[in-house]
Amino acid sequence: MMAIRRVFFVFLGVYLLTLANCRKHEGEDKPSWAKKDIRDYNEADLERLLDQWEEDEEPLEPDELPEHLRPQPQIQFDPSAVTDPEQLLRASKKGRSLMMFVKVKSKYSKTQVEELTKLWQGSLHNNHLQAERYMVDDQRAIFMFGDGSQAWEAKDFLVQQEELEDCTIDNRVYPGLLTPQGKEEQKEKRNKEKKSNKEKQRLKKTEL
Repeated sequence: MMAIRRVFFVFLGVYLLTLANCRKHEGEDKPSWAKKDIRDYNEADLERLLDQWEEDEEPLEPDELPEHLRPQPQIQFDPSAVTDPEQLLRASKKGRSLMMFVKVKSKYSKTQVEELTKLWQGSLHNNHLQAERYMVDDQRAIFMFGDGSQAWEAKDFLVQQEELEDCTIDNRVYPGLLTPQGKEEQKEKRNKEKKSNKEKQRLKKTEL
């Protein structure tokens, strides 16, 4: 194993040394290890040469880095979003991969589910929402978003589809608006809005 490692470093060293000759260490400014004949380089010398090469490389753009090395997105604090955790979550997923589970109603066959999810994927793409689609069972597919913040906009489209049972983002389930659960949630939402509007009107009258 050590022999293989040494051969690898020798070949790597020959390549890097050719490039490194034009780099920051020139003439008498070179460190002692860099003045050696390449045939006399030991493993430590080759590792130092590799470190020097990497040190002088231009850093990659954030979107070119592996996802786990990308900087966290800068979230602009919006006081109005304090009462809307979904908006904060959406901002935190910007630029990061995110899976959405999409479930079609059980009355549809496997072939129909595949066709429906493919159709929905195409509709999302036409609206600049990029998602890869993977079937996970007869009724469900995964939509993988490269930019996770797009998942919620896609959800707003999907829940309006008659064939959708529900979709799940980050462990939260969003039922289709035309399912019994979806209709009940919409009814509760409208009642809350009515109460809120009545309270606002009452406060305005009080102020007058």
